[in-house]
Amino acid sequence: MAAPVRPSLVPPVPGALLNGWLCGISWAMKIACSRDCRLIGICAIAVWFGVMGWAQAVKETGWPSYGNDAGGMRFSPLADINRDTVTRLKVAWVFHTGDISDGRDGHKRSGFETTPILVDGALYLTTPFNRVIALDPATGAQRWAYDPQIDRSLDYGDGLINRGVATWLDLSLKRGRPCARRIFEATLDARLIALDAGTGKPCTDFGDKGQVNLRDVPGYESRGLGEHARGWFHMTSPPVVIDNLVIVGSAIDDNIRADMPLGVVRAYDARSGALRWSWDPIPRNASPQGADAKNWNTGAANAWSIMTVDAKRDLVFIPTGSASPDYYGGLRPGDDKWANSVVALHAKTGALAWGFQLVHHDLWDYDSASPPLLATIPHNGRQVDVVVQGNKTGFLYVLDRDTGAPVFPVEERPVAKSDVPGEVASPTQPFPVALPALAEQHLTADDAWGPTPADREFCRAAIAKLRNEGIFTPPSIQGTLAFPGNLGGMTWSGYSYDPAQHLLFVNTNNLPARVRLIPRDKVGDDNDDGNYAPQRGTPYAMIRRFLQSPSDLPCSAPPWGMLTALDLASGMIRWQTPLGTMESFGGAHPGTPPGSINLGGSIVTAGGLVFIAGATDPHIRAFDSSTGKLLWEGALPAAGNATPMTYEVGGRQYLVIAAGGHQAIREEPLGDALVAFALP
Repeated sequence: MAAPVRPSLVPPVPGALLNGWLCGISWAMKIACSRDCRLIGICAIAVWFGVMGWAQAVKETGWPSYGNDAGGMRFSPLADINRDTVTRLKVAWVFHTGDISDGRDGHKRSGFETTPILVDGALYLTTPFNRVIALDPATGAQRWAYDPQIDRSLDYGDGLINRGVATWLDLSLKRGRPCARRIFEATLDARLIALDAGTGKPCTDFGDKGQVNLRDVPGYESRGLGEHARGWFHMTSPPVVIDNLVIVGSAIDDNIRADMPLGVVRAYDARSGALRWSWDPIPRNASPQGADAKNWNTGAANAWSIMTVDAKRDLVFIPTGSASPDYYGGLRPGDDKWANSVVALHAKTGALAWGFQLVHHDLWDYDSASPPLLATIPHNGRQVDVVVQGNKTGFLYVLDRDTGAPVFPVEERPVAKSDVPGEVASPTQPFPVALPALAEQHLTADDAWGPTPADREFCRAAIAKLRNEGIFTPPSIQGTLAFPGNLGGMTWSGYSYDPAQHLLFVNTNNLPARVRLIPRDKVGDDNDDGNYAPQRGTPYAMIRRFLQSPSDLPCSAPPWGMLTALDLASGMIRWQTPLGTMESFGGAHPGTPPGSINLGGSIVTAGGLVFIAGATDPHIRAFDSSTGKLLWEGALPAAGNATPMTYEVGGRQYLVIAAGGHQAIREEPLGDALVAFALP
């Protein structure tokens, strides 16, 4: 195995500077040798090994968790690849997993969304089929692979995807002992698995021979979901580790029925797999009492995205999604806390420290999909530890890390009422006052866009038919315009942060959708085209689709995808630029303005670069972090709908991205390639 890779907090030291230090030490030794050469010799040897050990630590820099640091800043101190050298990047190696499903065999389509981690000199990634693979980070050669043999025939609502693993070091064991370093994966068929990092073999002292059954969740069997619905409760994102606990959320299929499984978050002992605590975003005792209690029915509000931790404060930060079902809340009256929120839990106990709800009584699938990001920002003359949380609305909230109070002001503003019998929408929603919305939220028929006059007229007529009173217009039987639609705004792509410049880099979508509720007695007569959802147990089914013209391009004006740099010191946008292109989306559209639908996040480096793929076109790009200027494009074998990562081994910096297309975007070819770029 390669030498251990130790995280570094300082940029790499140029060789000439290191040589200068060593020369200086040598001269000092010569001068001092006249006094006590034996002592000086011993000191020289100690200094030499100390300097060389420090240089090696600086030379090799890992990426130990999904967001690099535990707080998810996605910042790397590496600077060999920088504004001056980035144009020289070339493909260093490519690894093919072999795990692709195009859906033609009756299984779900796959998407390759993993972000590898690098610890102890090995690269660890997951495939769409939940195989865990260890690679040599310098060559891409496979060291081992573990196959949990998931049942790919189950109805996993999000398709066959997995975004990565987490790791834990058992300090009670010597390095090199079996399972001293563990790799944790949460699988689509709801298992939490612990593997030995060196061999890929299950850690048999964890749970039942290396795994824990996560389907043992309140409300699963009692709600009659049974074995036929095993795929409705699954895992897509990596667990998070703090101290000796591994913490996991869940993904729950949207809009199938009102009484879906509960969105519990659970902590397990990282050594034994024993359950330490569980937390329910919508506690049962928060439901209405008395006569209304029998009508209160929901589930979900689950944490399906990436979590982050603050070990110093013993806090884990949880982003939660919508309660079930998404588009009708008549059976879950009130705010539905803590759905659509970011919450801080005490890691040792699971007790709630604080919560902040981004959307009350969600009716739009406006999940808090972005991972919470922990940073320290200058504000009103002092340094403030904050949690940054965005969601699909395009709104961004910056909260005090200890209390959850907004650092930039937020106010409750009135929003449109529901006209659907049985529904009571929240009368207000929380609007950031000082921070700008980072996605478009207003669209009228006059704003309709299309590449041809016929396309524009189609879109104009489609928008004119819909109820449209701005963001938070409730779903209707007539049909409602949702802008942003359920693809955001901000998605699980999240954001990255440069602590030196106080810049937050956010990629967003500007994609409108149409949402319509169908009365239960009309369901069989409805022939509308779109994404149909039964919402069983409620008076209404639902149909939704993105607003697209006959050309397949969206009905809103481009750019449909943006990359924004927001200065968190001032709350002002530093720069914005279109991200990617849709010239080839659903056919050739020459001359289409830039800006693509995007899924997959960014990272930022001390080299002054923001790296991001995510768009529907098969490229990864580097932008100048200070100006937003596009500096480099690297071709990929398929779209890179994942978040990249970077590391340095052997004195060489690598940039790695999973390129496999997106399972829900059928206009994209699928792939299985993990691609590494480096300087020649």
